[in-house]
Amino acid sequence: MVAAASLVVAVGTAAGVVSSVDDGRGSDEARPEVTAWPRLEALPVVPSVSPSPEAPSPSASASPEPRAKKTSTTPSASHGAREPRSVPVPSRLYRHPESQALDWVRAHPGDPRRAVIESRIGDQPAAVWFADHSPDTVTARVRAITSAGAARGRVPVLVPYTIPDRDCGGHSRGGAPDLDAYDGWIDRFAAGLGSGEVIVILEPDSLAQVECLSAGQRADRFASLARAGRVLKEANSRARVYYDAGHSGWNAPARQADWLRRAGAASAASSDGVFSNVSNFHDTADEIAHNRQVLAALGGPPGLGAVIDTSRNGNGAPADGEWCDPAGRKLGRTPTLSTGEAGIDAYLWVKLPGESDGCKGAPGTFTPSYAYDLAR
Repeated sequence: MVAAASLVVAVGTAAGVVSSVDDGRGSDEARPEVTAWPRLEALPVVPSVSPSPEAPSPSASASPEPRAKKTSTTPSASHGAREPRSVPVPSRLYRHPESQALDWVRAHPGDPRRAVIESRIGDQPAAVWFADHSPDTVTARVRAITSAGAARGRVPVLVPYTIPDRDCGGHSRGGAPDLDAYDGWIDRFAAGLGSGEVIVILEPDSLAQVECLSAGQRADRFASLARAGRVLKEANSRARVYYDAGHSGWNAPARQADWLRRAGAASAASSDGVFSNVSNFHDTADEIAHNRQVLAALGGPPGLGAVIDTSRNGNGAPADGEWCDPAGRKLGRTPTLSTGEAGIDAYLWVKLPGESDGCKGAPGTFTPSYAYDLAR
């Protein structure tokens, strides 16, 4: 998969994110609410987020990485306003109290970069990744996060990232040994979702990068992803499940929509819409246009929407297409469930800024110099 768990690279998906791996360490995410910063894009609607103490968290570990795949598309379509949801959407995202960024902050109280990294990165809610195939512990680890979020009336963002043949054998290779094992792992993942609001970013790169598979393998993956969406939503009717739409510099919207449709993303029984730009750098405006085009081509119920990873897109994508810790990038819009954009459900930090793609540090590890450059 090009860009997701340990080094979601070229395609623009999961690079460096907070992940909950069963390694006995702390877990992943960041806190909410920070003071304004001139380099961050202004939000069209500012959510009211007031941080509160978080509970102890389950163990977690490094996260996935991005990738850059080039496909010149010119997004510009509109997907009409969505019907209101039957369940009100909470205005706050959950901050998992442990992350590599916060581990570094706690370990370096005298570092002159500490205040900037803590306030600009450590204090933002970020996704929690589940990138290891550990069926015996995944239910408890998911439940620890969803129950903590529900207790605070906040919405956790979870990333299942164990699809077989992940990253097409690239930097983020790994996942379950086969699709039968993956289906069983998803069942156990779903068992931890509880009954509160939760956002699930289902398998970054799993569709945008599907061409590395044979026709038969693609069909099997599509079926397994469709099943995964159904299982997740059956386990928790308030879970919002989003499928992989790549990003605005990758596959053409119609092509991406075809794969999404075959994977169940057009069905309300398995999907709430699509996600894009995971671990990548494309402008928010380009991603909005791309997602609207994908949704228009996808069809399905009018309630389908999109979420965008804005963690590192403050300066847009590099002109040369570099995906591995490119210089000159900045933090993007702060995470929010109030975007002010029709059909765009949230701006999220799916990849935790400062976790390396593999050039400024080991893949998926927190690199303070990189984090500081993004945040200052």
